[in-house]
Amino acid sequence: MAVLSSREVEDRIKDLEGWEVSGNEIRKVYKMKNFIDSIGFVNKVAILAEKADHHPDILIKYSKVSISLSTHSEGGITEKDFNLAAQVEVL
Repeated sequence: MAVLSSREVEDRIKDLEGWEVSGNEIRKVYKMKNFIDSIGFVNKVAILAEKADHHPDILIKYSKVSISLSTHSEGGITEKDFNLAAQVEVL
């Protein structure tokens, strides 16, 4: 899967509320009620990621969960990242 151009990334990121571009990745911080809710959310993301065979970087800080997506094998942001981000948004 080809890396998207900067313009393509900027156009696509507009469709994902709260997501931002940071270097060669897109990311969003989700705020949960507590740690247990954070873990539950991460477990749901893990199931989506495994089905997509595309695994995000995830950082949990109590009630905040940071999801970062980049297609490491391609060296940047691809459609795979936006597809998984859109699925995470449905959660």
